[in-house]
Amino acid sequence: MMGKSALVTGAGSGIGLATARLLAHAGARVALLGRDRRELEAALGSLGGGNGHELLACDVADEGAMRGAIENISRLWGSLDIVVANAGINGTWSPVDELSVSEWNHTLTTNLGGTFLTIQGAVPLMKERGGSIIVVSSINGTRIFSNSGASAYASSKAAQVALARMMALELAKDGIRVNTVCPGAIRTAIDRSTERRDLEGLHLPVEFPHGDVPLTGGNPGTAEQVARLIWFLACDLSNHITGTEVFIDGGQSLLQG
Repeated sequence: MMGKSALVTGAGSGIGLATARLLAHAGARVALLGRDRRELEAALGSLGGGNGHELLACDVADEGAMRGAIENISRLWGSLDIVVANAGINGTWSPVDELSVSEWNHTLTTNLGGTFLTIQGAVPLMKERGGSIIVVSSINGTRIFSNSGASAYASSKAAQVALARMMALELAKDGIRVNTVCPGAIRTAIDRSTERRDLEGLHLPVEFPHGDVPLTGGNPGTAEQVARLIWFLACDLSNHITGTEVFIDGGQSLLQG
C-alpha cells in the first residue's frame, strides 16, 4: 500500500484504530478521524512517524465538520485511495414504545448519516484514480434480529448495507469498489457506551451452553481480526470484489440469528 492515502473514521479505538495501524504498517498514509482529540493523538502516536499521517477531530454526523475535514484532506493530499467508514454507536437499546424520537434519530444520524457523509465527501477525491470504500456494519440487522431492544441500531446497520450496495453499482464506472464488513461480537469498548433500558420483558429465553460463537467456544473476536479483513478489501488482492457483505463472527450469526 505504499503511496496510498486512507481515511479511517472512528479511528481512536477498537476496529478503527486496529485498521489505521495495519494500513499504516502496510505503507499507507492514514487520516484518523474521530470525536476525541486526545484519543486520536494517542492513536496517531502509535502509528509511528515519517509517513505524513493526519489527525481530524470531528463528529461524522456533523455535516459542516465533515466538509471541513474532507477539505483538509483535499488540501493536504489531493486524493484518497481507501475509505473505511467505521465510526458508529450502539445507541439506546429499549422497547420500541419507550424509545424516544431523539434516541432513534441519534443512532440513525450517527451510523447511517455519518456513513453517508463520509462517502459523499470522499468520492470526489477518489474518482480520478479509483479505490476502495469499506463500510463497517454488523451482523445485527443483517443476519441477527434477536438482540432485544436494538431496533434503532439494527435498522441503521441494515441500511448501511443497502447504501453500500447502491454505491457499489453507482461508482463502479469510476473504478471505486464498495464493500461491507459485518462483525459479530468483537472485543472493543463500544458496549460500555450502550444505554440499555427495560429490556427484561423483551428477553428471548435462548441458551447456548457451549457459547454463542461456535468457532471459539463463546470468545469474541478481536479488532485486529476485523482489521485484517478490511485490509484485504482495501488492497488490490480484492480488486474484483464489490457490492459484497463479508461476515466475520466465528459462526455466531449461524447459531443466533
